[in-house]
Amino acid sequence: MCRHLVYLGPPCAPAELVFDAPHSLLRQSHAPADMRAGGTVNADGFGLGWYPGDGAPVRYRRPGPLWTDEGLRPIAGSLRTGAFLAAVRSGTPGMPVTEAACAPFADGQWLFSHNGVVRGWPDSVAGLAEKLPVTELLRLPAPTDSALLWALVRQRLAAGGDPLAAITGVVREVERAAPGSRLNLLLTDGVVAVATAWTHALSARRTETATVLASEPCDTEPGWTPVPDGHAVLARAGSVEFHPISTDRSDLP
Repeated sequence: MCRHLVYLGPPCAPAELVFDAPHSLLRQSHAPADMRAGGTVNADGFGLGWYPGDGAPVRYRRPGPLWTDEGLRPIAGSLRTGAFLAAVRSGTPGMPVTEAACAPFADGQWLFSHNGVVRGWPDSVAGLAEKLPVTELLRLPAPTDSALLWALVRQRLAAGGDPLAAITGVVREVERAAPGSRLNLLLTDGVVAVATAWTHALSARRTETATVLASEPCDTEPGWTPVPDGHAVLARAGSVEFHPISTDRSDLP
């Protein structure tokens, strides 16, 4: 499994959550508190994506453990950004350990991460993959379940779906094809963020001006709220809404 987080709010240094907080993403990468039988060490890569202004996000990704990298800490400490997404990876056995397999995945303004696993990969979701254009399959950044999930989300966004509907629709569609999958997804365009709690941990913390969604609370400050399993979170800076993910399948393909 993996750990990930997103921040929306006044400009700050990503290092505050990635490296400096008492239970930072760095600490979660080797000492997670709530992996729910999903492993204990996230050493198969990491990534940080941030929004430098009005343009597309910038990414820094590497295929090794976060604690061995000497490049990201000074970068993350020198930046000031109002939105960023960071993730550490514990690769599913048999899937490649490469930079291309590390979140965040990107397309235009969007950044995406997946914490979990698709059960029965790849056979269980072959039918879903067949519905994608061949060119989309050829462009997958890596032959992993997370990359396919990102392609499925992008397809819904390109068709005009709003972020919440795109993310929850993919969760429901994949759960139907591959029951028991762990599908904690995280998507942002730097203004809005959508995350799901689907058989894995997720918490939210909101202040008057900022919001953090994270696999685990990054500190012991008040205001952290566990997201109930089977729910999605729609967040903006200073705003959090919980939405149950419907089990009605009538609108699924």
